[in-house]
Amino acid sequence: MGAPHEPKEPASETVSDAVHDAVAAVKPRLRGWLHAGTAPLAVAAGLVLVILAPTTTARVASAVFTVCAGLLFGTSAVYHRGNWSPRTRMLLKRFDHSNIFLIIAGSYTPFAALLLPEGRGRTLLFIVWGGAIAGVLFRVFWVGAPRWLYTPVYVALGWVAVMYLPDFLRTGGPAIVTLIIVGGGLYTLGAVVYGLKRPDPSPRWFGFHEIFHACTVAAFVTHYIAVSMTVYGHSG
Repeated sequence: MGAPHEPKEPASETVSDAVHDAVAAVKPRLRGWLHAGTAPLAVAAGLVLVILAPTTTARVASAVFTVCAGLLFGTSAVYHRGNWSPRTRMLLKRFDHSNIFLIIAGSYTPFAALLLPEGRGRTLLFIVWGGAIAGVLFRVFWVGAPRWLYTPVYVALGWVAVMYLPDFLRTGGPAIVTLIIVGGGLYTLGAVVYGLKRPDPSPRWFGFHEIFHACTVAAFVTHYIAVSMTVYGHSG
């Protein structure tokens, strides 16, 4: 009897592995460093929020925001800095892309919990977290989805709560709403750069993907300031 045959991976994953192997060989030297440097700072800044939050609701909302930020930047750093086997790379890619949905929902959580009446806040949380869970399942089970398909999904979920901006304005004020919009704009700009793969200023050092990462860091900082203002201004 001959040796048993190894089960073959789906063709889509085989092709994807080959593409990723090629990309890994030529990826810019600064790939992943922005998120690697941001990860511990985001967690530390988030812990400050949790510790100084004046109410239990504010502490829980801050903790959710912090965990999502830590997962986003930490997983991205591990995924983009390492030279992984094809199987490990695909696993990390699933986590990395899923975390984008989580940071969207995690960023909305403090605003929904602290700036909206309980009923409207619960509705917004249901919308964004329901969308995030659906998005995570989408990226986990279809990691090879085309870029033109999943990138607009991120943007759509990010702006799904735009109808609540007037409520945020009434309870949080113009500064918080401005920061929310600017942060959303930065995330959207990064998504456009990622989707178009341009501009790509220095493929050897700092390419289009690094611009995308820079936009996510800037957007997180902007939203962190808005969340801080929301948390510290919450009196229960």
